[in-house]
Amino acid sequence: MSFLPKEERTKCWSARDKYWECLDSHEGNADSCKEFRTSYEQFCPGQWVKHFDRRYHFLKFKNKIETEGFEKFDSKQEYELPKGKSKAKT
Repeated sequence: MSFLPKEERTKCWSARDKYWECLDSHEGNADSCKEFRTSYEQFCPGQWVKHFDRRYHFLKFKNKIETEGFEKFDSKQEYELPKGKSKAKT
């Protein structure tokens, strides 16, 4: 795939930003932003859409971790398996 000219890149980024703003204003509800998603997919190459979608979700995850923190997982802690399951033999 060849690199997009500056004007086309600018259209892509603008469509992406409008879509992300819509998602943020609708608490991530993509159904409310279908019009923006269509425009975003129209102006951006498929590989870019895939990359930008992953980036959006990563940035949301990162922000959540930074603001809310995380719960440390203790791998030595005992846990109960669902009925019918058994611990793997080691």
